[in-house]
Amino acid sequence: MANLVIPQKQAGTHDLLALGALVTRLNPGVVPFAEASAYSLVVSGGEFNVAANLSNCFGMDTAVASAMVNNPIGKRIDHSVRWMGVKPYYRHFESDGVRGPNMAIVWSDEGHGARAPVVFYNRSNEAAARLGPGSFDWKTMIGAAGNGAAGSPRARWFHSGGIFASLSDSTAQLIIEGAKAAKEAGAVVSFDLNYRAKLWAVAAAEAGLSAAAAEEKAAKTLREITKYVDVLVGNEEDLQKGLGLPGPDVVSKGKLDPSTFFGMIDVVVKDFPNIKAVATTLREVHSTNRHSWGAVLWLDGKTYSSPVCELDVYDRVGGGDGFASGLFYGLLSGRSPEESLRLGWAHGALLTTTPGDTTMAGLDQVEAFAKGGSARIQR
Repeated sequence: MANLVIPQKQAGTHDLLALGALVTRLNPGVVPFAEASAYSLVVSGGEFNVAANLSNCFGMDTAVASAMVNNPIGKRIDHSVRWMGVKPYYRHFESDGVRGPNMAIVWSDEGHGARAPVVFYNRSNEAAARLGPGSFDWKTMIGAAGNGAAGSPRARWFHSGGIFASLSDSTAQLIIEGAKAAKEAGAVVSFDLNYRAKLWAVAAAEAGLSAAAAEEKAAKTLREITKYVDVLVGNEEDLQKGLGLPGPDVVSKGKLDPSTFFGMIDVVVKDFPNIKAVATTLREVHSTNRHSWGAVLWLDGKTYSSPVCELDVYDRVGGGDGFASGLFYGLLSGRSPEESLRLGWAHGALLTTTPGDTTMAGLDQVEAFAKGGSARIQR
């Protein structure tokens, strides 16, 4: 098994290039949807969030490849992408002003106490679902720089995820196309399984497939993508349902027990010997606003576990992306595996203390929390 090798930073190159859908998240806060009269709008997307966090909190050079509709909503989204310091690579689509194509909407409230958060979607005629092989010039975006020598890619790290893969058959093929280009250029390829049964079920139903067939199709698709992945992000449910792998009963063993996750690694590596790292968060939900929070990492054959802390959660959406971006920052900046895991754990925790899906934390705050800092007032 080869170890994870990360290309050195070169002038004019991206630290990370993300591929995924850009969406607007409409959030009524703690008010239930049926009673809400006002919503905040934030720009989000599982893959974009990682690039935005790496740029805004960690000062890294990042980019996103996505679909963009040429209408006022698209313009609003583009403003947020650029404000977060992320370079956009867009495939543009014209809207007919009636039926689209559209930029997707994610409706997500915060819940409170005993009332859980609620998430549902309007991804009808989504522009991002029309993306497919040939949509982007990978040579320009991620191909080998300079004289074309492998190991000097224009982007050191390529990242995508299961939410984007679920949108259409063509988006899954586009991820594979991008991952192949990244591998050829010498970049690291990461993938967040982000298994969402609701999204896979809808796509399967449109093709006339049953719920069981939808799970099989999801696993087949995600397994094909994972063949090209170096760093895999996903919890036990993602690994079991997303990749169709056998695994232990998480509930009976406890959601904060690292052995539950590490016990599946041999199964993952047996099926995918290309995998060099697997990581996930561990979360025990006591109420909507009170979580026990940890994280684990398997890297180059060794296992690492973070501390467990108690979180007073303001908005949990985006915490997993916050963890991934902190972990990637640590690895990209040459930190040790232990430090990298703690940075991811700390950043994901801090992200849940603010509204929205992307970071409002500063690197100094993340570093302090990762070292065991407290919430005492800073003067």
